[in-house]
Formats: sequence, C-alpha cells, structure tokens
Amino acid sequence: MDLKALTLSAVVLSAVVLSTLPLHAEVAGKPIAKGFERPVWAGVPQGVEGKLWVMEQAGRVWIVDIASGKWSDKPFLDVRELVSRKGNEEGLLGLAFPKDFQTTGRYYVNYTDKEKQTKIVRYTSADKQTTDPATAEEILVYPSEFENHNGGWIDFGPDGYLYIGNGDGGSGNDPKQRAQDLGSLLGKMLRIDVSPEKGYKVPADNPFVGNAKAKPEIWAYGLRNPWRNSFDRETGDFWIADVGQNQWEEVNFVPKGKGSGADFGWRLREGLVATPTGGVGGEAPKAYEPIYVYKHGMGEKEGLSITGGYVYRGSAVPELKGRYVFADYQNPRIWSFVEKDGKATDFKDHTKALQPEGGRINLISSFAEDNKGEIFLLDHSGVVYQIVEKK
Repeated sequence: MDLKALTLSAVVLSAVVLSTLPLHAEVAGKPIAKGFERPVWAGVPQGVEGKLWVMEQAGRVWIVDIASGKWSDKPFLDVRELVSRKGNEEGLLGLAFPKDFQTTGRYYVNYTDKEKQTKIVRYTSADKQTTDPATAEEILVYPSEFENHNGGWIDFGPDGYLYIGNGDGGSGNDPKQRAQDLGSLLGKMLRIDVSPEKGYKVPADNPFVGNAKAKPEIWAYGLRNPWRNSFDRETGDFWIADVGQNQWEEVNFVPKGKGSGADFGWRLREGLVATPTGGVGGEAPKAYEPIYVYKHGMGEKEGLSITGGYVYRGSAVPELKGRYVFADYQNPRIWSFVEKDGKATDFKDHTKALQPEGGRINLISSFAEDNKGEIFLLDHSGVVYQIVEKK
C-alpha cells in the first residue's frame, strides 16, 4: 500500500470538494404568518419557544405559532377602544416583557390615546394567553403634542430597568425644541424602575436626578424619533435607530455601561450635519456620534425612514453572526454591518436575497428576536417573515 500516494489523493480530493462549496450560505426571507393589520412589533417572553407575540398598530396583540403560522383564537391584548389611529404614526406601538412575566403575568405597553397622549401602561395576564383590560395600570402619561414622532419602543435593559424611546413631539424640525429641553420627556430615552407593586421609581443613578430643571426619568436626550432600538443579548450594548428629517438617517451604538446623560444631537444636527441656521443651527459640542448615517434617497445605500434591528446572535444563519441587521421603511432595503472598535465595517445589502419567492417585502416596520437570537422582520402590509439560511 502506497501511503504517500493515498495521502496525496486525499488532499487533491479535499481540494476539489472544497472548491465546489460556496464560500458562505445566502440568507432568505421565509413567511411565517400573514393577514395582520399593520403589524409594528413582535417579540416573545423569556422561556418561551416556538411562539411569537405580534402587535397590530390599531391595538391588538396576537400569539402566533411559528411552525404553523396559526394565530391564537383570541387576542392576547385588545385595546382598540383606547388607542388613537387618527395619525399615521399613532397607535399601539410597543410592548415589553419583564424577565418574571411567566411568574407574575405583568407586562408593559406603549400607545397613543385619543387625547394625543403617550401612555405607558402595565397589564397583567392571568393565563399568559389573554389579558383582562381591567388590570390596566397607567404608569406614565405625557402629551405627544402632534400626531407624529411618537417613538413607541420600550424594553428592559440588562440592568433590569425599563427604557422608553420618545420622539420629539412631532411636526417638523422640532418646532417646540423638545429634544434639547431637559424639562420635557419628549425627544428622550427614558429609564425607570417598574419593580414596585404599583407605579414606578426613578433609578438613583439616572443622570439628571437632583437637577431641578430636568425630568429625572431622562437617561439620554437629543433624539428625533427613535424607531426600533435593541439591546445586544450577548454583550448588552445598546442600539438606537433615529429617523431623520430631510437629509440623514442614523444608527447610534452605545456600548454597555455607556450613554447615560448622552446628547444624540437633534435638533442641533441631523446625522453628522448641523441643522440650517434658520433653525437652532450650530454644533452639538458634546453630542454622541452615530456609528452609521445614510443619506435620503432611493438608491442602494439610501432611504427615507430607518427601522432599527438587532445584532444577530442566533445559530441558524451563520452568515449573519455578529452583524447588526436593520432596514429602511420607505425604500425597502435590508442591510447589515459589523461593529468593530465603534465603527461600522463590512457593510452588506441583503435586500435581494431576502425577497420571498413570488412576493416582495414592501414596508419594513419592525424587526423581532426570539429567545434563541433568531431574527424576524415585519412587513407593514401584513406579513411576518423569519430570516433563514437559503436551502
């Protein structure tokens, strides 16, 4: 037996096999459920697998079986009678499950009511399948002023506190200068402790506690309309996608433990550019620099309204591992990049690859993440997709 010859043959065969394999697998968009009325959020409580809670902007939340696409017989929550849909950006906009939801049944929602107020409300679900509206407890209420820029995102951070992303109150160019006004909750990222049996507490280490001219709930400010934010489930880093005015969309990356008291710049600037001198104008000397900005337009790296996403920490799509996945709502493109030393690197466009067979993802209103780190995306026209590896 010629071992040398056999070894050489094996090496050649291995080289041939490897040369025929793709360098990486492609991603794909797999529809899992459809027929929703303007879906704007989806998520799942800790400890649950195979299900997805899907929110409709008009005021309902459904539980969906991912494998079959079947909806729950009854909505998990129905607050349509309380929610305003007069404005295009109004409605039921966010939901957050605390870690102990499976024990307490308590959870939180963010919606705009019929008096143009934003309400953060605590509900309790006794059976974890439906919710009695009578369990509602209003935690925080404040005016939205106009019908747009309501933010709407809420979630629990790694520190256990509830974070609330607020828009600047609406209209255009922040006419009442709310984003830079520490006496207003608008245009801010709030941080509160909802662990008490009733109401909430302000965390003692919030940056403006003790400042008589500032709202103590404020954690950071200078935001225009943060539309979909996320905490990296592996690192605890914070990602904030802020919708721009007329020129620029931006992504802000906040490493874990940083960002308290940060000014993200609006309305002193939009993206990295100072706003026109006819407005507030000037530089924001201490503004937190975005990790990525893109210009308005309909090109491959342009858009008109950002939809923030997640850093992929799942295992089903190795191609996306460690990549921040996000999109644009009006120019329906889906992108990703890798954060390295605070910079956006290795930018990729996944728009074409993610289009389903015989269909098209039109208006990406939100992303979602399950407990395994797999990512879903919501089309405002009514379909929920999962990002999978192309077979």
